[in-house]
Amino acid sequence: MSKPQLKTIGLNQRATERAADMQRYFRDMLLIRRFEEKAGQLYGMGLIGGFCHLYIGQEAVVVGMQSAQKPIDSVITSYRDHGHMLACGMEARGVMAELTGREGGYSRGKGGSMHMFSREKHFYGGHGIVGAQVPIGTGLAFAHKYKNDGGVSLVYFGDGAVNQGQVYESFNMAALWKLPVVFVIENNKYSMGTCQARHAVGELYKRSEPYGIISKQVDGMDVIKVAEAAEEALAYARSGKGPVVLEMITYRYRGHSMSDPAKYRTKEEVEEWRSKHDPIEALREHIVKEGIVTEDIIKTIEQEVKEIVNDAASFAQTSPEPEPAELWSDVLAD
Repeated sequence: MSKPQLKTIGLNQRATERAADMQRYFRDMLLIRRFEEKAGQLYGMGLIGGFCHLYIGQEAVVVGMQSAQKPIDSVITSYRDHGHMLACGMEARGVMAELTGREGGYSRGKGGSMHMFSREKHFYGGHGIVGAQVPIGTGLAFAHKYKNDGGVSLVYFGDGAVNQGQVYESFNMAALWKLPVVFVIENNKYSMGTCQARHAVGELYKRSEPYGIISKQVDGMDVIKVAEAAEEALAYARSGKGPVVLEMITYRYRGHSMSDPAKYRTKEEVEEWRSKHDPIEALREHIVKEGIVTEDIIKTIEQEVKEIVNDAASFAQTSPEPEPAELWSDVLAD
């Protein structure tokens, strides 16, 4: 994502940098929110097929983590991945075109919502099997250490995946070999339709303690707190000291996927999270109140984001479908 131009007066350099960070956080979270809302609309129109898992409500996690990343770092996640792609700098046009199965998509229309990637942006998916990305992300960390390139692997997974055995195999290897990896548990309280209290015992971040991995629980609805935790965790992993586990307490406003009516929770619960913990509105209130940005700048950002998302939707609907011969590309054969 490109950085918006900061328009502030009378700030020292550090204050100016911090103000620029706040403005960028707001813009990036808003872009993810509006993009996902538009994706939901296109799905309802029948223009997106298959499964589609929206990231609405969880934007602070990936935006805060991305703020501490370096270009060499790798990112891998589960099927709720559109926000991670945008945060990595992948273009909204290419992501939306992939959702609609068009040639202009990042996987040329063959990956869809859950299976696109960008080698250029070091984004390695998008994985549909619960927990499958964790050992792969650990392998990416091994590659960074082997190459000695200074990179860190950021591995995102949900509270449901925490119960998968391969997660603990990955913890074990990462700890043994002191791999540069940050495991990010996006605890949105529900594993599909099952609340955390019914499928997991204890606090999830403490699951790494038997392996000697340092861990921390973070307010995943506060992008500033996420960014602070990310800076500390990535610096630790990058220094050669080994892996870190961060449990982000967050919340998704929509169902598990577009086909999920989410009747397993009350409207009051969702409304309470929206009204009291929304990451975008909370940051907006903070930066305006503190004089970091003006309402005019907020409106400019909102207009910019609206234009990007509308352009992406238009591109996704006009980009041609892949040729049948595309089925034979990117396939290994003797």
